[in-house]
Amino acid sequence: MKRIILAAAAAMSLAAVSPSYADDAIVTYKSLAPDVAFELAHAALQQCRKDGFQVAVAVLDRFGLPLVMLRDRYAGLPALDIAKDKAWTSVSFRANTSDLVKSMEAGNLPVGRAGVSHILMLAGGVVIEAGGSMLGAVGVSGAPGGDKDEACAKAGVAAVSSKLEF
Repeated sequence: MKRIILAAAAAMSLAAVSPSYADDAIVTYKSLAPDVAFELAHAALQQCRKDGFQVAVAVLDRFGLPLVMLRDRYAGLPALDIAKDKAWTSVSFRANTSDLVKSMEAGNLPVGRAGVSHILMLAGGVVIEAGGSMLGAVGVSGAPGGDKDEACAKAGVAAVSSKLEF
């Protein structure tokens, strides 16, 4: 009888612990909708056109996978790959690439990190955040200078910011 009571107590304790394991088994996260990603990319492209630049724009999700890639007709051949790498760098470090460049120049970020595949320490990659969550990043390439690429990327994010709040 004592064994039955111990077995029942053990079974009840396992049942009581199980919900906490279930909570750890499911991950919930916010994701950027493809339509919003397209709108963001289009707004960034339009800003650069308005400024007189032919660029490529890449919007990646929070995992570094492409959602939208746009290339203006006269953007340079490597522009799309560079835009994607800028966005990938932003997602990987959870920071705008211009801030990463400053950290590297100040000696706060090891220069060796720049040699890792797809890490590109050039301004023009901008993190997309809302409600304390990183949703992804946008990268722009093709303007004459990373600061101009970044301005277009930020204009894209600003164009959809009201849709990102939750």
